[in-house]
Amino acid sequence: MKPTEMFAQVGSVIASVMFAWAMFKQYCPYNLQEVIDKYSKRAFTFIYPYIQISFNEFTGDRFMRSEAYSAIENYLGSRSSTQAKRLKADVVKSSQSIILSMDDHEEVEDEFQGVKLKWAAGKHISKTQSVSFYPVTDEKKYYRLTFHRRHRQLILGDYLNHVLKEGNEIKVRNRQRKLYTNSGSYWRHVVFQHPASFESLAMEAERKQEIMDDLVVFSTAEEFYARIGRAWKRGYLLFGPPGTGKSTMIAAMANLLNYDIYDLELTAVKDNTELRKLLIDTTSRSIIVIEDIDCSLDLTGQRKKKKEEGEGMRRIRSRSCPRKKQKPNRARSLFQGF
Repeated sequence: MKPTEMFAQVGSVIASVMFAWAMFKQYCPYNLQEVIDKYSKRAFTFIYPYIQISFNEFTGDRFMRSEAYSAIENYLGSRSSTQAKRLKADVVKSSQSIILSMDDHEEVEDEFQGVKLKWAAGKHISKTQSVSFYPVTDEKKYYRLTFHRRHRQLILGDYLNHVLKEGNEIKVRNRQRKLYTNSGSYWRHVVFQHPASFESLAMEAERKQEIMDDLVVFSTAEEFYARIGRAWKRGYLLFGPPGTGKSTMIAAMANLLNYDIYDLELTAVKDNTELRKLLIDTTSRSIIVIEDIDCSLDLTGQRKKKKEEGEGMRRIRSRSCPRKKQKPNRARSLFQGF
């Protein structure tokens, strides 16, 4: 048989199978399809001896980034550089070294106590159903671990503990402080690079030392807050006209404590549910900054009015704060230890 004839026959068989499957899906009763699917999966488990575990980037309804996902991402970094064909690169501040991580839909192999495993990075992309000139895509990334079922106990116990421990250690060594800004109900970030320090602040020496001591005591008081049953957080209200050093003060605080900064723009938040998602998704040991808080005092009433005006009127009119242009700006800084 000639190769062309063989390929023609194979193509004909594939087309026939696809047509038969389409007819089956369309006309076969749903209950029967469910039963067939159930038992076909059971039969497949006897043939396919591997177990798969997926680690999603976010837990729940995208409320919080999974710590396991972050640890796995750090753990696979060194292995990705020697195995993966497509990599993502980043540079740590004050370092000439490049940190590599595996790109989406890549696979790497790992070995633990003589057992071989396979990690794969993937993502699901779904578009929102709302009508907009700028459609928003919802990416759900994950890591998938595949291993033979006879090694179940070893992998679920010692290996995963090993991955989480080493991944967290790598995270501490390569940690980059970040500046986050809210976009819708999600945070976008850039690497935080600001030279501000308390030594360079123009402030009375006694007041400066008082603030520094207060910050240091707070950062080491986790056990105290837990013992008295209070949330490990602290707030500061920075008040003054533009250009008086409020942002520089916040940067100096972040540099002193080695904290991330979350710049929360309340006028860009549509409702309380979106605000709750943003706050839950902040990391531990960070500073949440609410700028121009005096411009956001009437935000709740404007949200109600916005709903009454309909979907076409989604602009919040107080963004420029016209009635308070002559008043000093206020910035609320919230430090959270946990």
